[in-house]
Amino acid sequence: MLENAKKYPGYFLTLLMLGLLFNTLIPVTHSIPNAMAARQKYNYAAGNGNINTFTTVENSRRNAITEAIEKVSPAVVGINITQVQRYYSNNPFFDDPFFRHFFREWPTFEKQVQSLGSGFIFSPEGYILTNQHVVENATEIIVTRVGGKQYKARKIGEDYETDVAVLKIEDDIGFPAAPLGNSDDMIIGEWAIAIGNPFGLFDITSKPTVTVGVISAKDQDFGKQSNDRLFEDMLQTDAAINGGNSGGPLVNCIGEVIGINTWIISGSETRTSSIGLGFAVPINRVKKILDDLMTNGYVERSFWTGVHYDVVSPAVAQYLGLKSTLGAIITDIDKRSPAEKAGLKVGDVILAINGTPVNTADEISNIINNQDLKVGEYLDLKIYRDGNNYNVMVMLATDPKKQKQGYK
Repeated sequence: MLENAKKYPGYFLTLLMLGLLFNTLIPVTHSIPNAMAARQKYNYAAGNGNINTFTTVENSRRNAITEAIEKVSPAVVGINITQVQRYYSNNPFFDDPFFRHFFREWPTFEKQVQSLGSGFIFSPEGYILTNQHVVENATEIIVTRVGGKQYKARKIGEDYETDVAVLKIEDDIGFPAAPLGNSDDMIIGEWAIAIGNPFGLFDITSKPTVTVGVISAKDQDFGKQSNDRLFEDMLQTDAAINGGNSGGPLVNCIGEVIGINTWIISGSETRTSSIGLGFAVPINRVKKILDDLMTNGYVERSFWTGVHYDVVSPAVAQYLGLKSTLGAIITDIDKRSPAEKAGLKVGDVILAINGTPVNTADEISNIINNQDLKVGEYLDLKIYRDGNNYNVMVMLATDPKKQKQGYK
């Protein structure tokens, strides 16, 4: 070998390269049985043997979304409602002012109709959250649980403005309940799962239907609608929400309810299917009124402040030393009212309410109506007085002129 090394200077280099190549091949040849064993394990898992079926491949099908669905689905219910709807006559004679003179009341008739929606049990005692429009004017409410068992439900409370209602079903045993999460904590782009009863499919399979998307946006404020519902701080998702999904839960990937699926933008007045623009009432907004619905059956929104106000004229602005006519001047305060107790005075100028600027007196009603306020909460008024700005907290009290009755 030494003679070969003398004759061929590259002899040792060639041997070194062969050794490296040989060592590289050894692990490859040893790994072949391991690969065959892995394939054999997969074949057994597929049903070709008796080895444990829960293999890595099988377990990889389960993820956070499937776990969340499995956690919440038992609490989801289908809701079938018999409602009384009122219809108005379209007789052409009643369009004529002459005939309207003789018929003061516009003729109407009522008809019972069937409708459906979704909901979810949020307490083991059988309390259910859904949309108010799902059970509005209902004469009978039938709730179907997973597995097909049906219950007659009674309405515990409802709030038209937020479109939220609470129902109750009874049984000798407890019910599976969906945990309520924190909608303020949601991240845009985070997984969102809509579960419910679209198109009445729950009645066919006795199981809810699932669609998956993401949180597309948060804090979507649409203000007070023409029907007087207030859609504020809404969660937007592209998870498909279709007819019958109303009232069902919007769930995060850890199996917590973060919203109540409520309405969609379908792009057409006649189309009711999803185009990826769905909106849910955030669960934190629901929590805010839940005690009122459970205790009283309604949310007291007929509040009273005792403040009377008017526009700030140029003359008044000059007299008070204001640089503009923005705001509203307080002209009177009711005795023993929340405004009097808070220390407001005649001549104070309201500049902002809960952080929203007041440009004119006419805006005050709209600003208050577009906020989800109820008795017991506070208005943070920014006022101008004697050349300085102050913040005054006014607690909303029950309007003594209005009374509401709750559900029994």
